[in-house]
Amino acid sequence: MSFNHKHLIDITEYSDTDIMTILETAKAFSAVNERAIKKVPTLKGKTIVNMFNEPSTRTRSSFELAEKRLSADSLNFGGSSTSTVKGESLIDTVMTLNSYKIDMVVVRDKHEGAPYIVTQHTPAAVIDAGDGKHGHPTQALLDLYTIWQRFGHLDGLKVGIVGDISHSRVCGSLIPALKIVGAEVTLIAPGTLIPMNPEVLGADRVSASLDDVLPELDVVYMLRIQRERLEGAPFPSQREYHMLYGLTEARERLMKPEAIVCHPGPINRGVELDSYMADHPQRSVILDQVYAGICVRMAALYLLLGGADNGLAS
Repeated sequence: MSFNHKHLIDITEYSDTDIMTILETAKAFSAVNERAIKKVPTLKGKTIVNMFNEPSTRTRSSFELAEKRLSADSLNFGGSSTSTVKGESLIDTVMTLNSYKIDMVVVRDKHEGAPYIVTQHTPAAVIDAGDGKHGHPTQALLDLYTIWQRFGHLDGLKVGIVGDISHSRVCGSLIPALKIVGAEVTLIAPGTLIPMNPEVLGADRVSASLDDVLPELDVVYMLRIQRERLEGAPFPSQREYHMLYGLTEARERLMKPEAIVCHPGPINRGVELDSYMADHPQRSVILDQVYAGICVRMAALYLLLGGADNGLAS
């Protein structure tokens, strides 16, 4: 198995083969996570710093679990006590971490480009765990893994991404990732939640109507309305947004029988989804996405830290 990447910052640097290598490796690690003892010695002796300068319960806990199950040593760094809050620059902080002889930094930051800056000042491997509105590559990979596990393939699938496109770091990685593996992507949102030049995102088309597009879709990917990032009032009310763009029990009749529902979480129930669709036993794969996060992040850690050269430890 060949894997020639040191960092996971920009998903466009990864080929279809690279992505499938990660997904296949994640599938192998899924077996580990189903065992009574959910641990392998694969990264024993490796030190990974989780530098989260922006709050994130789901992503951070997922990385921490992945590191523990690979037997790596973890250092959690960031939050309100971090030295960057006290005035130390990001570069100074990274230089300090380098003195600990670390092997990897997992970076989450509210500033776009922060993970890339880290790569320029450390010999360690770097993973982007979300930066501003730019990207979130491991989220895109876990989404692909979840969809792949359901359909058995990714090429040719029709995926609709619905909601707050403008403020979504998920879109920055998910759209190019879907295109790399051969899926067809439609963006669905009111004009106020679409970037001024949506073509730069790489989607195949844009629609203002969910009802028009829903019958064609294999995957309906609902984005969280990011109230904390919204400027002004991009739609009259959450009630009106839900009426036009919410995935509801009434709208299920428009969907293909085999179509599935994804969401990166956390869900705003009654806004993007009603509880019927969020908890749908056949269609909703939202909890599958959460589980996939551990498997995919184990795979990324393993491959970036040279695991492909050493074989999958049992």
